[in-house]
Amino acid sequence: MAEIEVLQAREYTVVKGNELIQKSRFELSLPEQKTIAYVCSMIKPVTAAENRGIPYQLDYQFDIRQYCKICGIDYDNGKNYADVKATLKKLRDKSFWMQLPDGSETVVAWLDRVTTDKRSGLATVRIDDRLVPYLFDLGQRFTKYQLKNILGMKSQFSVRFYEIAKSYEFKESIVFDLEELKHLLMVDDVPSYQNFKDFRKKVLEPAEREINDLSDINISFQPIKRGRKVVKIQLNITKKEIFEAWKAGVKTNQIIESGI
Repeated sequence: MAEIEVLQAREYTVVKGNELIQKSRFELSLPEQKTIAYVCSMIKPVTAAENRGIPYQLDYQFDIRQYCKICGIDYDNGKNYADVKATLKKLRDKSFWMQLPDGSETVVAWLDRVTTDKRSGLATVRIDDRLVPYLFDLGQRFTKYQLKNILGMKSQFSVRFYEIAKSYEFKESIVFDLEELKHLLMVDDVPSYQNFKDFRKKVLEPAEREINDLSDINISFQPIKRGRKVVKIQLNITKKEIFEAWKAGVKTNQIIESGI
């Protein structure tokens, strides 16, 4: 894959339904989040006539070496094939509860099927069909961003917060109940995060730094107190000017290339 093709692939658009981002509780590692975003960036509109009568495509194939190069993984490292296999297996095995429009809930997996071939270096994945309403034909309730905006991030919370912030970007700010935010991030049971100072230091501040340095938006967190206790968090979001966003993209590419 030529260098220009790698840079172009990092510009691909990731699109997800707001319901998936804003209301679903899931815990994914950093490689798992980047892999899902990478798969989503491959989704392109298709017609039923093009796809055996089905107006969306669930099966995607990619070259593991190219995937590593796009995402900034040392693609000459002999462990990469095994690492990517392990990440895909975890995405196949992990599931989460998704609330349906009628109020009921269903268990959804990220991937329904995974196949890898060491001889060809190809991976083939099938998206769980229960994710169709949240990844295809989304109307107006969706969030989109370029893949490169998350590829330089080192904290799993940075990626999660970036997607949450992008989904509320049009509002410029959103207030979360502190305990609800922890619940959404699935850290409500982490003992050390019961202390707000630790939660801010280990979750909020790293996410704020990376998002502001490496993405197309700036964010800030404003604690809201009741008495002396922090009970809510206001997330402020501003879109960067074109030049500032370009500089962030350059920095991201430098970080990615230095990791290869």
